[in-house]
Amino acid sequence: MSFTQVARSCGRFAAALSTARLASAVALQSQSRMMHRIAVPAISTMLTQNKFTLRHYSARNTIEEIEHRVLKVVSAYDKDSCRGRWQTQSVRSYSAKPPLSLKLINERVLLVLKLYDKVDPSKLNVDSHFINDLGLDSLDHVEVIMAMEDEFGFEIPDSDAEKLLKPADIIKYVADKEDVYE
Repeated sequence: MSFTQVARSCGRFAAALSTARLASAVALQSQSRMMHRIAVPAISTMLTQNKFTLRHYSARNTIEEIEHRVLKVVSAYDKDSCRGRWQTQSVRSYSAKPPLSLKLINERVLLVLKLYDKVDPSKLNVDSHFINDLGLDSLDHVEVIMAMEDEFGFEIPDSDAEKLLKPADIIKYVADKEDVYE
């Protein structure tokens, strides 16, 4: 029998002794004898083997200690939960994209196109046509549109993407979406 089992048995018997209203003293004595028969041999063997330190257990102390611990935990939880709730409400972070201008949009569109490996940077200007002037096919056009979506952080629907055949069209479209007017 382990120390924990002994302590639990003693606690149960002590609680039964203190809370139960027994009509006769004989029943009370039989319960205390039963506790004595369980606890004393187990504790004496544990003491001889130096497995634990001796502590005094009684039902009243145990119940009071449990109530005290429970109240302490509940009050600490209430304080933490209130503190946590107010902290989460007071710490808010809002962010927005950096402000755009037509010049910045123009530079970013041309940079993305210059970095695209199938576009010749010497032929690239704002008014060059993707298919006629730069020699891109429809799949390349789709890749350019996807690169623009990644660059500016919004999706371009297919119906609008079909109309964006020049860098100037893309610049105008992005400026309209981002409400940039100069």
